[in-house]
Amino acid sequence: MPTPTPDNPESLRLNKYLALQLGVSRREADHLIETGQVMINGDTAPLGARILDTDDLKVSGTPVKRDTALQYIAFHKPVGYVCSRRAQGELPTIYELLPPEYHDLKTVGRLDFASSGIILLTNDGDFAYRMTHPKFTKVKVYKVRLDSDLEPLHQQMISDYGVTLEDGASKLMLERLSETNRTEWQITMSEGRNRQIRRTFLSLGYEVKKLHRTNFGPYALGDIKPGQFEIVDMR
Repeated sequence: MPTPTPDNPESLRLNKYLALQLGVSRREADHLIETGQVMINGDTAPLGARILDTDDLKVSGTPVKRDTALQYIAFHKPVGYVCSRRAQGELPTIYELLPPEYHDLKTVGRLDFASSGIILLTNDGDFAYRMTHPKFTKVKVYKVRLDSDLEPLHQQMISDYGVTLEDGASKLMLERLSETNRTEWQITMSEGRNRQIRRTFLSLGYEVKKLHRTNFGPYALGDIKPGQFEIVDMR
């Protein structure tokens, strides 16, 4: 069997290969290697290792499935579904709405069960990392409906100064959706902390009754119907 070296044109960097096959980032792949969880042909793989497609590759004792086709889909998540692979209590998972061939894809970030809108799924760990890590600013757009009119003072607080939450300040760009309605707003933000929008309004005494994401970075929900998806062309 040929040795996988940098000079062998058929070999690939192990962390890149793992990222592709497992749907993780290269940083996560390096962690798997550093902690001794990756074996090539029965030997513990070192950082910087390379691999051939014919090598026996295992992670934590489990053979790695060989599938090099990168996939990206944009899914319209309906209200009432969770983004985890397993149902949470009586709440079903979005994977129940997807064909079996997409069940290995991982969500790029999440929307909580009460929220709807665009969510991306992929087996490209590097893509998921670039879309979700704070150092890569990705603008997200939401439409929300509150349980009562947003006071002008609170609007100014959120937009101009930010609201202090337990994990830091939260500043959102607000735009009214109607000149006669102060319960419905469009929100533009570049962060993505857990339930940030809901917590921001709750800190001022409002309940978000509806939260719907229309845009995630350069990707828009468009005409995708609830529970449906479109394949994203990355060319």
